[in-house]
Amino acid sequence: MPVFERRQQSLFCEDLALSQLADHYQTPLYVYSRKAFSESYLAYANALGDHPGQICYAVKANSNIAVLQVLAELGAGFDIVSKGELQRVIKAGGDVKKVIFSGVGKTADELLFALEQGIGCFNVESEAELQLLSEVASSNDFTANISLRVNPDVDAQTHPYISTGLKENKFGIDIQSAPEVYARADKLPGLNIIGVDCHIGSQLVETQPFFDALDRLLLLLDKLAEFNINIEHLDLGGGIGVCYKDEVPPNIQDYIGAIKTRLGERKLALYFEPGRSIAANSGVLLTEVLFLKPTEHKNFAIVDAAMNDNIRPSLYQAWQDVQPLEQSKATSTQWDLVGPICETGDFLAKDRTLALEAGERLALMSSGAYGFVMSSNYNSRGRAAEVMVDGDQHYLVRERENFDDLVRGEALIPSGAK
Repeated sequence: MPVFERRQQSLFCEDLALSQLADHYQTPLYVYSRKAFSESYLAYANALGDHPGQICYAVKANSNIAVLQVLAELGAGFDIVSKGELQRVIKAGGDVKKVIFSGVGKTADELLFALEQGIGCFNVESEAELQLLSEVASSNDFTANISLRVNPDVDAQTHPYISTGLKENKFGIDIQSAPEVYARADKLPGLNIIGVDCHIGSQLVETQPFFDALDRLLLLLDKLAEFNINIEHLDLGGGIGVCYKDEVPPNIQDYIGAIKTRLGERKLALYFEPGRSIAANSGVLLTEVLFLKPTEHKNFAIVDAAMNDNIRPSLYQAWQDVQPLEQSKATSTQWDLVGPICETGDFLAKDRTLALEAGERLALMSSGAYGFVMSSNYNSRGRAAEVMVDGDQHYLVRERENFDDLVRGEALIPSGAK
């Protein structure tokens, strides 16, 4: 049974009508399903099965500590890109030994903090970072487990902003120079080579780019063996797409099964870093229609959610389905859903056929990933509340921001100061 489904006239999340949550918490409001997060994670964990390795949820997709708690209780590992994300994982009860630290701009402070916590592995993205990590680890009597993030120059054929595996992208180390970089890493103090990492992009709905990258990584492993560098795990990143509109994403069981087959007799643990494919369809953003503004050229529905609440449509031209919480008696016509932000780019959806009235509440579907985490206080707007649904129960997992939250840390200067 789908987690988000229409029952008679009402749209439900698990066993709760979303209109009930909108009444209780007001809008804009992010609503997450515990069941959806759990099932999406378990699809990966069950596909990996008893093969050595781990599923490391990409915290950047949705970092609410209640979401991390749900996944930690299922045994998930975590892929992080900042000290703050590691602190969230710890607060949520995650196992730090299952944490992978990715990201191109790690600072010495972040590296030391992660070493002190005893994280599982650093995905190193450059020779400069490799040198810094060696210095931080050796000078503080730590040994850092590392893998190098290798850039295989594979075209993921996705939006350029979320493509990460081409030579022109900022991520990773060129696969051609990777053997020499591994050889240098092997001689640096404070480092222990355990893996090879690769992530080619996000929202991929075809598996061939993954397999092309894997084939190049396996050739790299053969080359590393010539340097007497033995690799324990292969980290294939995330990137599996989801259905926003009519996409047909890969079957997780088939995808991971094909990777196991390609490994042949190699004794390699497999790591995966899914984010969007666990979170996206596990949440929705609720909003209310404030005004209807039909014009000669366009019909605008002005809603109370805006680009500061969900920037994906403006930033990526992302398409997300829009569903009414209750069936309307109004006549259907085409509308652009726009927010109150003072920007022409402030829209959530364009050219949608909807039956709308002022006061109508709507759900922007597939909002569980890269929704709240990318939200801001632009135009001095407080960020939305977040709610977790578990069956017929609901829990406020982040309060709506108020004015005191907006100005916390700010200060007036003394009157008359020059």
